[in-house]
Amino acid sequence: MSLLRRCFAVRPVEAIVAELDRAPALKRVLSASSLTAIGLGSTIGTGIFILTGTVAANHTGPALTLALLIAAIGSALAAICYSEFAAMIPVSGSAYTYAYCTLGESVAWIIGWNLSLEYLMSASAVAVGWSQYVVNLLGDWGIHMPAALTNAPLDKGADRFLVTTGSIINLPAVLIVLALGWVLYIGIKESATANNIMVWIKVAVIVVFVLAGVSYIDTANWHPYLPENTGKDGEFGISGLLRGTAIIFFSYVGFDAASTAARETRNPQRDVPLGILGALIISAVLYVAMSAVMTGMVPYQKLGADAPVAVALDAHPQLAWLGALVKLGAIAGMTSVILMSMLGQPRIFLAMADDGLLPPGMSKVHPKYRTPHVATAITTVLAAVIAGLFPLNILGELISMGILLAFTGVCIGVLVLRYTRPNLQRPFRVPFAGVTCVLGAVICGGITYFLPRETWLLFLIWSILGFSIYAIYGYRHSRMRAEGK
Repeated sequence: MSLLRRCFAVRPVEAIVAELDRAPALKRVLSASSLTAIGLGSTIGTGIFILTGTVAANHTGPALTLALLIAAIGSALAAICYSEFAAMIPVSGSAYTYAYCTLGESVAWIIGWNLSLEYLMSASAVAVGWSQYVVNLLGDWGIHMPAALTNAPLDKGADRFLVTTGSIINLPAVLIVLALGWVLYIGIKESATANNIMVWIKVAVIVVFVLAGVSYIDTANWHPYLPENTGKDGEFGISGLLRGTAIIFFSYVGFDAASTAARETRNPQRDVPLGILGALIISAVLYVAMSAVMTGMVPYQKLGADAPVAVALDAHPQLAWLGALVKLGAIAGMTSVILMSMLGQPRIFLAMADDGLLPPGMSKVHPKYRTPHVATAITTVLAAVIAGLFPLNILGELISMGILLAFTGVCIGVLVLRYTRPNLQRPFRVPFAGVTCVLGAVICGGITYFLPRETWLLFLIWSILGFSIYAIYGYRHSRMRAEGK
């Protein structure tokens, strides 16, 4: 078999499903509502509580709601494709496994590698946002932490490349990652219960904010809805709207976390699609409602702060009572995002290790807790290091790149499998697959064009590192290749 054919060899769906019976058992305790909560836990966080303000102030103005809708459409098309795969192949690998059985091993590897940009760096990025809100809230209570211990030592300079800031480490971000890593280590049920509580808190806070703030909307703040371009690419106008859409895609990162928990679901063929689509629909409605109210309460130019929701509330003293509640809700919301992002990443590592593309230790399951404890520990350490060193703006753009490419791969994969294996049993089928899959791939893939150039450079470096690991280890230790000899 030629090298090229080996790199693009696919694993049969039947072989992947058959291995579920031989794999170490994970606890099957999750229901459709639990998966919806996991999706919401992974989705509603830094995107709505921080990045919406940044995008409105620098790229879209009040058209933030339109950017969120465009991102929601692209995410919805991908979510429908995810649902077909998740019901047909109820494993932990998410887009990585789906690509393996449709597009080939090397494509699956790079998609799995890029999923780390979604899960691993998402946990780190949200931990940075969590730190900002906690430091702000502690300041309100008269407790002030040294700036050198609450900010990243690296940031973007005037030339858009990395510079040092003089800070030592973002200590609160590191501590929350380590604490939640321990929760994930001891059990999926405990993690899901903690997540459910935090999801209810943050959804309630968003609903209260929308209901309380709607009376303080000044429609003049919505005009012009899409400000004219400043002359710079990505600053308002159509290019700003598309740049904002690309960045705000980060807000929808996480709904696919429901698919990574398929092996811990009681009825994955039914519950996983319900969890994925339920999480996306609920989060999209909450996002658009909250963004419309927020941009109506204050001029969009004022929202480029660390806590834009707090800025909107501070502009109306009558709502001062809501300030502390929103901050606590934001903290709870971001805590659940970190938790669920760190839940997804070890299960991606587990799937890749099961296939021989990562060291076998990554697939070990704890004898008592029945969790992928080695992969969880490695994820926790890596996420803590990244959260302590890098700022939110760098991490957020990289995450959007990773998830957009993963979504694109899933959309293409469904269409490929429809033509190559049309008779496979599909408990859930993408409606109008020819249109849905192509449109999803075009939207998700096309939006990556509008991310900043330096994001593409960092992504190129990340991809080179990933392909190097695959060439040195993954290709040589592939189970599929070993079984074929």
